[in-house]
This record gives sequence, structure tokens and C-alpha cells, in this order.
Amino acid sequence: MRALIFGGGGMLGRAVVAAARRRGLPALALDHTQADVTDRDRLLYWVDAFRPDLIVNCAAYTRVDACEGDPDRAMAVNGRAVAHVAAAAERAGARLIQVSTDYVFDGEAASPYDEAAPTAPLSIYGRSKLAGEREALAYARSLVVRTSWLFGPGGANFVATLVRAMAGGERRLRVVDDQTGCPTYAPFLAGALWELAAAGGLGVVHYRNREPVTWFGFARELVRQWDSGVEVEPTTTADFPRPARRPGYSVLAVDRFEAVTGRRVEPWDLGLMEYLATLRR
Repeated sequence: MRALIFGGGGMLGRAVVAAARRRGLPALALDHTQADVTDRDRLLYWVDAFRPDLIVNCAAYTRVDACEGDPDRAMAVNGRAVAHVAAAAERAGARLIQVSTDYVFDGEAASPYDEAAPTAPLSIYGRSKLAGEREALAYARSLVVRTSWLFGPGGANFVATLVRAMAGGERRLRVVDDQTGCPTYAPFLAGALWELAAAGGLGVVHYRNREPVTWFGFARELVRQWDSGVEVEPTTTADFPRPARRPGYSVLAVDRFEAVTGRRVEPWDLGLMEYLATLRR
């Protein structure tokens, strides 16, 4: 299975390539400078040159708050560009995996969102990613994988931000305790994408790590593992306003993923342990 990865220079793209190499699969990862997903002709050039069996689109404008101030860019990259990616997949006769987000939901649920749950994004980022889902699913050979709270090597993320603050001498961290979701370790997600590709999955599948936690709870476990002695204080979303609204509850149901792969999703604390070990080095 020859795979072409758009957004190959980002956190998830790098993890997807590493997972492919561990499996002995031929994979070509292209970053933004090599394959801008908003440039349809460039994408068609690459599929003609490489002839992939699978395209994994990890390219995205993921700065959630910045999307509020630049909705045109958000919709161009996260939404309309996915039509170009799908056109490239169709030209190559390849399957497509499009990565999406829990932010397509409004956070009003009281139990995990399954794949058929109604979407109602609260932010420009969420709306743009939902638009991208629709562009992907217009192509019959596509799989949309929604995930949440991604962290890991090779990109900006919550864990790296807190570690940087602690390394800079911060002794007290205030973290919101009224948003509940599931952290997801990028290398775990990358492995899951390859499992789904091997299974030939289509449609929409949710993947995240377990168990649900608030950002405060996640931060508290991070500080415990880092053994820093830093104090973590809970706060509320109202006390920590951001340009983009976040869902208060965005836990994704992973029953379909577990049925397809025959295994449980991984615990996020193991991914956190591995990532913190790389940061220490």
C-alpha cells in the first residue's frame, strides 16, 4: 500500500510517516511548501508522480483562536481544499483518510458522541473542519476520522505549552476544569489510522484515547509525571476567555473503532509518559 501524506511536516503527519516506516510501508510525506492543499494542480502533480493507493490528509489550519480572526483562511485550508485532496485521490484511484475533530460538536451532550450524532460546531475552526468532512465524504472511497485534544512531538500542543511554562519557572498553573474530553497521543492516532486503512474502513470513525478528563485533570497528571512540584489550580472557561468557543463536553464514542480493529483504544497517560520522556531528553 503506497501512501501519500499531505501535511507531512506537522505533528500528526510526522507520526503517520513514522508509523508507516515501522510497518515497512512505502510512504511519501509532503509538507506545506511541497504540496499546499489549496493548490489543486500541485496535488494532481504529486498523485500523477507517486501513484498512491492511499492519501492521508493531515494538513489543517489548527490554530483554533486564530481561525476566528481569519475565517477565509480557515475555510480555504480546512474546508474547500479537501475537495482538491479528494479530486487527487479520485484521479489516482486511491482511498482517502481525512482527519477531523471533536469540535464539530456543540458540547451539550451528556454521553459520548457517536458517529451519527448531530453536528453543531461553536467555532470557525469547527465549522471549517465540518466543511472539510463533507468535501471528503462526497468522494465514495473516503474515511473521516474524528479525534480530540491531540498532543505529541513535532508541533504546538497543550503538554508542550505547560512544560515550557514550568521550565521557565512557573510555579502555579491555572487550567480550566469545565471542559471535558479525551487527550490523544499523536503516535497512537497514527497507528490507528494505519489499522483503519488496512481494514478498509469508509464513512466516519471516531478515535481518541481513554479515559475522559478535564484540561485541569490532564494538567494535574502531567505535573505529577513531570515531578515538578508545580501547583495546578482549577479555573472556569468564563474566567479564561478565548476568541473561539470550546465545547464543554466533547467525548467521542469509540465503539465503532474498537469493533473494526478488535481492540480497545490506548490510555492517554501512557502516551503522556512517552512524550514527557522525549521532552526530558
